[in-house]
Amino acid sequence: MYYSKLLKFILPLSVTIGLSPTFADEDREVNMDKPPSSIEQWYKPANKRQAWLHTMFRLRREMQAMGEYAAFGDKERLLRWSEKFVKDYRSIGEMVPEWADELEVELVERLQAAVKSGDFAGVGALQTKIGKSCNGCHKEYRAVTAALYRGGNFDEVVVEDGETMEELKYKKFMGGLISAVNRINIALVDGRFEAAEAAHGQMSRRLDDLATSCGTCHKTERQRDYLLGEENMAKVQKLGELIKAKDGKEGQRALGSVAVSICATCHGIHRTLADLRGFIDK
Repeated sequence: MYYSKLLKFILPLSVTIGLSPTFADEDREVNMDKPPSSIEQWYKPANKRQAWLHTMFRLRREMQAMGEYAAFGDKERLLRWSEKFVKDYRSIGEMVPEWADELEVELVERLQAAVKSGDFAGVGALQTKIGKSCNGCHKEYRAVTAALYRGGNFDEVVVEDGETMEELKYKKFMGGLISAVNRINIALVDGRFEAAEAAHGQMSRRLDDLATSCGTCHKTERQRDYLLGEENMAKVQKLGELIKAKDGKEGQRALGSVAVSICATCHGIHRTLADLRGFIDK
C-alpha cells in the first residue's frame, strides 16, 4: 500500500506545470534574473577548466586566509594572500565586463592599505563589507547560474531505442519509460499479470537503453553504474520474477523499490536543475 501511494506521486503519467519568471506567495516574491551571457565562456563546455568556478573557489580561500592571518597578526602571509585576492577580485570585471561597475574596488583598495599598514582590525572590518557584496551577488545569481551552466542540458541528449534503433529525444524517451512503469503498477493492482509482464519487458529494455545515454555526461563506469548498475538492475530482475509468480502484493513493493532506487534518485540528482534550466531558458 505504501509503495502504491508513493508511485502516484513520483511516477505520474503526465505532469504539466505552469511557471513564470516570478514566484510569489502572500509573504514574498522572488525574481529570477539571468546572469550576463558573457559568463558562459567561463563554464564547460566552452571552457575546459571551469575558470569561473575556480576563480570563485580561490576568492573564498583567499578571504579565509586573510581573516586567519589578520587574527594571528601575521603581516607577511597576510600581504601575500591579499595580493592574490586583489588579483582574482579584479579579474571578475575582466571576465564579465557587465559586472565591472558592481565591484567594490574602493573597499578593496582600502583593504590593501590596511594590510600594508598592519591594521589587522581594519582588515577584518573591510572583509565583512566586501563579503556582504559577494553574498548579494550570490543571492541574486548563483542558483540561476548553476542551473544554466552546471546542470545537465537534457535537450541535447538522445537515447537510441534498442528495438527500433531510432534516436529519441530525451523527453519523449522518458515519457515512454514512465508509461511502462505505470502500466506495471496498474496491471498488478488489477491482477493482469500478463500485461504486467509485457510492461516489465518494456521497462527493462528502456532502462538498458537509458544506461547507454548516461555516457553523454558521465565519463566513468562508476558514475554510470550508480543508478543503473548491478545492484539496481537486480531489483528490476526480482520484480520480473514476482510478476511471473503472480505475486501482486510483493510485486507492487518491488516496483516501489525500483521507483525509489532508480527513478526518484535520478530525479533528485538531475530533474530539479533540469526543470529550472528549462524554465530560465524560455
